[in-house]
Amino acid sequence: MKSKTIFSVNEHAIRDREERLRAILETAVEGIITIDERGVIESFNPASEKIFGYAAAEVIGKNVNVLMSTPHREQHDGYLDNYKHTGHAKIIGIGRETFARKKDGTLFPIDLSVSEVRLSDRRLFTGFIRDITERKRLEKEILEISEREQRRIGQDLHDGLCQHLAGVEMLAQVLAQKLGSKSKDAAARATEIARAVREGISQTRLLARGLSPVTLESEGLMSALAELTLNTEKMFGVQCVFDCTEVVKFNDHAAATHLFRIAQEAVSNAIKHGRADKIIITLRDEPGRLALSVRDNGTGFPEKFSGSTGMGLRIMQTRIGMVGGALTIERNPGGGTTVSFAAPKKS
Repeated sequence: MKSKTIFSVNEHAIRDREERLRAILETAVEGIITIDERGVIESFNPASEKIFGYAAAEVIGKNVNVLMSTPHREQHDGYLDNYKHTGHAKIIGIGRETFARKKDGTLFPIDLSVSEVRLSDRRLFTGFIRDITERKRLEKEILEISEREQRRIGQDLHDGLCQHLAGVEMLAQVLAQKLGSKSKDAAARATEIARAVREGISQTRLLARGLSPVTLESEGLMSALAELTLNTEKMFGVQCVFDCTEVVKFNDHAAATHLFRIAQEAVSNAIKHGRADKIIITLRDEPGRLALSVRDNGTGFPEKFSGSTGMGLRIMQTRIGMVGGALTIERNPGGGTTVSFAAPKKS
């Protein structure tokens, strides 16, 4: 009788735990999906149904790649095999932003976290998914406002302050001429003031070009990147090379601006954080897309780098998402970092 009572209590406790777990899964606002070692979906909570537009019965038993976007869709099984054989996780235990695919084929941005559960005879992987479409919309809006303000400040610096400084330089030159016959020392000082103001004009123009790249608007992305390399060498004293083997035309000005800003941020990171003294900016016109990379010989990023930390990197990811492109950040075998990004060309 006693053993039966104990069994009954244990059985009741197990049922109680199962019911609580089921209640948590059914009421969670995040999508929660479990898959086995082969990538086959075993559970799909109501929030996931709402996010993806599938009923649970439609996806349970199918490979989870039906919910993924290219290129992760084609590479997912390889990720799992790589993890099983090497233990090196590209996404497990690391939160990241990526794109997913709804039932109707629509791609949308998600925040994804994956954890591993080891059972006695096998292991499962649990994905926690949050639809961040609205957050990305707000980020895009803020970024566009920031872009407009940067352009306004750049134009004010170029058209306002530079013109004002040019007037001061002219006055100093006139003063130097008037003092020439009276005091050579005073004339020399006035000439020195004119030279200092002229240098200030040059630096202000560089700042204005950085905030509002006139070359990008008038001559295109290729010329703007070439000017970026020249300005980088002048301002920071590092070797910066622009590698572009053929003329590249890209008529999508909005996308070109985002690509230019990503390159600009990657160069800045290489100098400030990577302490690089050599940077190579590469631009290639590939079938259906425009591909860029910024490679440096700096210190690189930490081994546990998640690819989503830091405001600069978040903005880079937001920019590439706005043009429907892809961005990767990799450690170079010989040291340093390579930031590779690409955007599709409009037909």
